[in-house]
Amino acid sequence: MALGLLQQGSSYGMLYLYAGIFMLLITGFVATTLVLARLLSPGRRSGTKNQIYETGETTVTDPWRPFPVRYYVFALLFLIFDVEAAFLYPWAVIYRDLGLYGFVEMVIFVLILTIGLVYAWKKGALKWV
Repeated sequence: MALGLLQQGSSYGMLYLYAGIFMLLITGFVATTLVLARLLSPGRRSGTKNQIYETGETTVTDPWRPFPVRYYVFALLFLIFDVEAAFLYPWAVIYRDLGLYGFVEMVIFVLILTIGLVYAWKKGALKWV
């Protein structure tokens, strides 16, 4: 629709006006939905509703106690090797078309990640204590 308006000699100002009106409508819809949800939802608070819920179990320690850094490092290492698997799949699909150059590039990629894995292993980042 916007391209058609430009071809008919309409100015960019009209396009900005349409976009502005559309944004106002969206903002009004969101605000109306939030206000209606606040008015229609039950507002009774109780001690049970305010309790912290973790997997249906009662809390053992303070929920604001910080986790040790090793959990985050472990999660990041998992993410890195998950992304590696995501890169290996498309490469394996078109392996024959890439030839020797594609094979060497992937060997370098896997070698770099293997060096990172060995480094993390030597530093003890993979120990789940």
